[in-house]
Amino acid sequence: MNKVPVLSIQPFNSELNESEIYVNDFRSHLIKNKDVILKPHKHDFFLTIIFTRGTGKHTIDFNSYPVQTGSVFMLRPGQSHNWELSDDIDGFVFFHSPTFYSLFNQGVEILSFPFFYSSYNAPNAKLSSSEMSVIRPLFELLLKEFKSDQLLRQQKIGGLIKLIYIELTRSYIKQHTHSSENPPMYLKKLNEFEQLIDKYFIQEKSVTVYANWLNISRKHLNRITNLMLGKTATQVISDRVILEAKRLIVENNESLKEIGFHLGYSDYAYFSRVFKTQTGLNPKEFRFKYHKS
Repeated sequence: MNKVPVLSIQPFNSELNESEIYVNDFRSHLIKNKDVILKPHKHDFFLTIIFTRGTGKHTIDFNSYPVQTGSVFMLRPGQSHNWELSDDIDGFVFFHSPTFYSLFNQGVEILSFPFFYSSYNAPNAKLSSSEMSVIRPLFELLLKEFKSDQLLRQQKIGGLIKLIYIELTRSYIKQHTHSSENPPMYLKKLNEFEQLIDKYFIQEKSVTVYANWLNISRKHLNRITNLMLGKTATQVISDRVILEAKRLIVENNESLKEIGFHLGYSDYAYFSRVFKTQTGLNPKEFRFKYHKS
């Protein structure tokens, strides 16, 4: 079954033979890679982009966000997205592997930052001019260091990325309701739950099974998802299935019955009802809507 491409870091850094970290000004990044990054795609890395000029639209997993000066986006591995951007667009972009961040930032896990700890959390923020005056120089310094060959270069890059995430967190929590004081163990279990769902959601949709894999009770798993996300564990699993259904319906030409079967539904009529309950449209209507737009 055809799916959107999953991009890795190394091709962006082919001349540097660098597969863990990439930094660039956004205009140069776009000119060099526009044939790849303007089409729907995913990454196997964490990505952060800040815009200093221009306008546009950023669509992430079927949700659209405006692009303007001060817009910043933070994406987790696996999210599908694409851009519509004005000709004068510019800013800064960096992405890194999970291992790169962990290597230089022990003690502060990347998934503890509120924009990364759950796929439900908003992937964007809008920075004020005063916030931009603090954060933009950090991106500029990061790009300068990336292009250098100074002693302890990677250590400094790792430290700058952590500092950028801290500053972005301060801005982010002013705009979004997610608490930055959630219990660390709940954060850990939620991330483990979402990772298990990503791996097994096609063949396994039972909350009890996931709870057993996590070595907690079904009741406790629901307590975690309700506190962190305001959803039951069943809803979290269902949301992941429907997201994948949306991706497959829009991004390939397989029959809708085959897509339902691929997602574990032998009865297409039942799959269609579940999909419509979640989205307000049946699969055929959803495909028509996005192919027409």
